Amino acid sequence: MDFNVKKLASDAGVFFTRAVQFTGEKFGQVEKTELDAHFENLLSRADSTKNWTEKIFRQTEVLLQPNPIDHTGARIEEFLYEKLDRTVPSRPNNGELLGHYMQDAAKDFGPGTPYGSTLIKVGDCERRLGGAQREFLQTSAISFLAPLRNFLEGDWRTISKERRLLENRRLDLDSSKARLKKAKLAESKAALWSEEVDKAAHELRVAQTEFDRQAEVTRLLLEGISSTHVNHLRCLHEFVEAQTAYYKQCYLHMQDLQKELGRFPNAFAGNPGLSMASGGSSPQGNATLPQDAASAVETDTLKIEEVQAPATGTRKAKVLYDYDAADTSELSLLADELITVYTVPGMDSDWLVGERGNQKGRVPVTYLELLS
Repeated sequence: MDFNVKKLASDAGVFFTRAVQFTGEKFGQVEKTELDAHFENLLSRADSTKNWTEKIFRQTEVLLQPNPIDHTGARIEEFLYEKLDRTVPSRPNNGELLGHYMQDAAKDFGPGTPYGSTLIKVGDCERRLGGAQREFLQTSAISFLAPLRNFLEGDWRTISKERRLLENRRLDLDSSKARLKKAKLAESKAALWSEEVDKAAHELRVAQTEFDRQAEVTRLLLEGISSTHVNHLRCLHEFVEAQTAYYKQCYLHMQDLQKELGRFPNAFAGNPGLSMASGGSSPQGNATLPQDAASAVETDTLKIEEVQAPATGTRKAKVLYDYDAADTSELSLLADELITVYTVPGMDSDWLVGERGNQKGRVPVTYLELLS
């Protein structure tokens, strides 16, 4: 018990001495040991690294999970599973949920209807986009967020602890210098203070040794910031690669979906009710062709090589996206190129005939920007 009381009293005395030294420095009443310029630069660089790493880490979290309020329950669940050392159960993300809803709606509306069959295709694409997002989030969390978090919660806490200890050692050193200075001043006035001077000089040597040792430990940690930058640079490259792969995969999924929808039957053009509404009540509007005749017309329209460009009605068009021809009747396209396009009687309104030099074929309207 006596030991604890003595230790408590000693700690209180040290704390009071440091407080007096710190206050005196703020008012400019006592001297302060200054660190060398190189050490100050290391401190400044470390502070800057910590501040920007923290901002980048937080904003990356917002980028990957833009609505943290909506995920409060999920984060609490993840925290509990982490504390229990158990794997967090997988749950569908927003894209996967949308895909499920679309496909469930298609079953209800009828998968054989134009709307239902389109919902199935779009829903499948949304599920694939959700899967790509899930993979991107997992990769980014491991390769980019985790190293930044490890620095903030590991290395930086160690640096901060050693810096605080260094500051205490400096306060002790400067307090010892002040006591020695007072003891020498008193000694010059009376010969009775030689013992006090020796004691103060010993305390100063001890304080100087502890300060130098702590300064070296802190300096080594601060110089390690360069290695931290190299590590974070590698992680940044991995994050960019993951992000590039994710957006490329999303683009390919959407491009495939657009191609599928481009080859889809035009539900509006094939609806008899809409045809009657647009064609009026004339006998010609209600007339139907025999099946053999209709097949002959369709066959003729598919023979693109026999189609001749009209004397008038051709237009220039700019290609918006790359397009790979699905068969020999179609024309492959490259983004930003200019081609000549025109319509052919009997062809689906979603398609035009495109020409590029001696090449000719059907092209989807949605991939073009018609120019005047």
